[in-house]
Amino acid sequence: MRGITKRWMLNTFGIIFIILFILVIGFAVVVQSFYYNGIAQILYGRSTEIVNIFRDSSDFKETARDYIENFPDKELIELMAIDSDGKVFITTTGFTPDNEQKMPDYESALDSDEHYADWNGNLSSGENVMALTNVIVDSNGDSIGAIRYVVSLEQADRKVFISIAAVCLIGIVILFFIFVSSTYFLRSIVRPVREISSTAKKIAQGDFNARINKFYDDEIGDLCDTINYMAGELGTADKMKNDFISSVSHELRTPLTAIKGWAETVQLDGCRDLKTVQKGIGIIIKEAERLNGIVEEVLDFSRIQEDRMVLIVDHIDILAELDESIYMQRERANAEHKHIVYDEPEILPPVIGDGNRLRQVFINIIDNALKYCDADGVVNISVENVDDNIVIIISDNGCGISAVDLPKVKQKFYKANQTVRGSGIGLAVADEIVRLHNGTLDIDSQEGVGTTVTITIPIMGPEKNKNDEEEEQED
Repeated sequence: MRGITKRWMLNTFGIIFIILFILVIGFAVVVQSFYYNGIAQILYGRSTEIVNIFRDSSDFKETARDYIENFPDKELIELMAIDSDGKVFITTTGFTPDNEQKMPDYESALDSDEHYADWNGNLSSGENVMALTNVIVDSNGDSIGAIRYVVSLEQADRKVFISIAAVCLIGIVILFFIFVSSTYFLRSIVRPVREISSTAKKIAQGDFNARINKFYDDEIGDLCDTINYMAGELGTADKMKNDFISSVSHELRTPLTAIKGWAETVQLDGCRDLKTVQKGIGIIIKEAERLNGIVEEVLDFSRIQEDRMVLIVDHIDILAELDESIYMQRERANAEHKHIVYDEPEILPPVIGDGNRLRQVFINIIDNALKYCDADGVVNISVENVDDNIVIIISDNGCGISAVDLPKVKQKFYKANQTVRGSGIGLAVADEIVRLHNGTLDIDSQEGVGTTVTITIPIMGPEKNKNDEEEEQED
């Protein structure tokens, strides 16, 4: 027995045992007081008879003998007649009185103004008794003798013992049922907890297919569901991470292969064919830029993960950044026989933001649109000013995104289409950049129809909230 079971048993049984012990002690005191008080009341009732019996008596001893001989409860109560010298001269038992036996109640009654006293204790024989002595006085107030009542408490003690034993038995039965119910209850908790612990260790070791059997539909069941869901999400994230590593590795290998191949070609050619050299150098530069873009994308994602991405804000012409992004992608579109249709507005107000980061977002979105379009595909780009927001809409008539993949495309490492090049973090980076500008990046897509990306950038940009906070502090 260890852990929860041990603590539960010690705490629960410890408290219940203490409570039952206190209850038993209290019950014993009450029961004993009940029986002893009952006997005392009987003795006091009997002692009141003496006042009338000995009031007009001229011979104490004769009256005492007559009273004792005619006493009706001899079998229950022992009566003793004590003379003025403190000697017992007659008892209801008929045996010779034992004048060596101490009588604390008699001595107390002599000193009492009420002329009576009681005592509870053990005789020299060890018997537990209750005694009451009533001292008889004459008209001058002098003691002429005393009547002593003695009752054995053995029968009362036996009843008290039986009552306490019955209560203890009931307590033992209660403890037994508590033990049984607690054992069953603890099993219903400990068994799932142990399985949860075992499964969690498997998950921690990388077995994301491990699952917990749901035992009960309660908080434990909810915990099992949560851990199973966590394992599923970790498995998905691990797969996405592995796919990301594989994808990035492939993305890095492609430009590196081209760079190495053309470098070797230029080296072998010995710079004799100027045309070949220029072509090779051009490809090397292009692939190096592509390689640099992949590395920058990974670094940006790392900054986002560590919350270290910082914007260099200024008043920028967002149309100029968009125009440059389109210009950079138009040559590629022409080479792939795809079309970019751009409806440029006349004029837009300047935006406070990071021009380089926004250009990165536009390039990423246009690149994705071209990537998922077939030959002769069309990418439409439009810009408008709506309620102090610049809204850029980039749509294509490509393959589209399924309803299952659409909610996840902005998650890190997620790629809806594994057959198309890309690391799977471009949209996550773009979404974070737009968020840092206090804007939104929304994606609407229908499989087989196309995708529309709507980027909304506030004209005030990322400084808007700061100004609002300053105004609130001034207020």
